Amino acid sequence: MLRNNGFMDLVKSMQIYVAVVDGGSFVHAAERFDTSTASISRQISALEEHLGARLLQRTTRRLSMSEPGRAFYERAQQILTDIAETEAVIGREATQPSGLLRVSVPLSYGLREFSRILPGFRERYPGLRLDIDLSDRTTDLVNEGIDVAVRIGASPSQNLIARKIAPIRILVCAAPSYISRKGAPETPEDLAGHDTLAYSLLATGDSWTFRDASGGEQTVRIEPKVHANNGDLLRELAVAGGGIISQPDFIIADGLASGALVPLLTDWQRDESHIYAVYLSRKFLSPKVRVFIDYLVETLGGTGSAGVPAL
Repeated sequence: MLRNNGFMDLVKSMQIYVAVVDGGSFVHAAERFDTSTASISRQISALEEHLGARLLQRTTRRLSMSEPGRAFYERAQQILTDIAETEAVIGREATQPSGLLRVSVPLSYGLREFSRILPGFRERYPGLRLDIDLSDRTTDLVNEGIDVAVRIGASPSQNLIARKIAPIRILVCAAPSYISRKGAPETPEDLAGHDTLAYSLLATGDSWTFRDASGGEQTVRIEPKVHANNGDLLRELAVAGGGIISQPDFIIADGLASGALVPLLTDWQRDESHIYAVYLSRKFLSPKVRVFIDYLVETLGGTGSAGVPAL
């Protein structure tokens, strides 16, 4: 019988059998595989026992294939050719990935930041086709067939592999018209007396955590006047004077730069957030996922969004 390594042993036995037939002798196969003729003979006998059929008719002068042996030879040739072609394709993809890459990206981040770096990725890897899902919901990578998800927040689920790409600054701000009407909060506790506009998909709900310069932490419970599952909508409400928002820098950068929004509670920092690339398994990571994540690190790694005033 063949050894217990299953498929790999069967493939090796196919290679030996094809070499014997092509060369017309055990000697030829032994030379090719750098082994003895006795070893080749044992491999062929084990293959015949495994298949339950005699493949070769042996005489002192020549070898000839039986009918089952001829059928097996033709199939083995095709299988070995298919394996060789598959190995060649995988080898090419390791240096020049191809095929379909399905990516999930948060809506606002996708429109504002991801779209900015996407042309460079496509130019570098023209063999890849992209299917991009823009949504703030947490996609199910397995059931939805997502190769990699870009996520923003604290460290993702322990059931997934997450690579930290870049920090995200979470800032608190409001329009000058709101501040002139309601005043500016001086401490996190002051938010209780203000109109707040809150992101409804925030993992911490309606609790905002702040840290001061000494590292002290304070969590306040807000009562939002508006909940929404999109930060751009909340920004527009804030610009119109509707209340105070706490949003990532990439959403409010333009408003801060133009003066349409004014930073608040600048002596405090919101809880830490990062961009992550999330995928299913570190083992046998496909070339297309690997180059995508490497590109994110290259273009975004170690930096937040451009154009945000230092506070």
